[in-house]
Amino acid sequence: MSDHVEDFLTPSEEQEVIEAIRIAELNTSGEIRVHIEKTSKGDATNRALELFHVLKMDNTKLQNAVLIYVAVDDKTFVIYGDKGINDVVSNNFWDSTKDIIQSHFKIGNFKQGLVEGIIKSGEQLKKYFPYTDLDTNELTNEISKG
Repeated sequence: MSDHVEDFLTPSEEQEVIEAIRIAELNTSGEIRVHIEKTSKGDATNRALELFHVLKMDNTKLQNAVLIYVAVDDKTFVIYGDKGINDVVSNNFWDSTKDIIQSHFKIGNFKQGLVEGIIKSGEQLKKYFPYTDLDTNELTNEISKG
């Protein structure tokens, strides 16, 4: 695995991931973001929660934002959903999405793991947070980096 966050995805792969977010968000009023950094410097879930606030992802109207957080050197990732999602979904809601991402990451296929994980997230969120004509894109689809 590359030591550098910049090498994790090529610019064109990054665009594919951003496009996947756009497509996924056509299914749901939920907001999906990806954050990539070298290391979580400790507990990845705590870091994901911290970034969730830093990126102002806790400001969505329905509290239905999702952060896919990747710590490259730690070889770990976290899917962090806001309160609005966690209040209505089962505990294992994200398991299938995690499995998809994990299976691709294991073989070094990072872009594909993120793209498929994002699309799956959108499909899953659709049931609880369907897209409506009144829906606005509340958060940027750009990938943030640490």
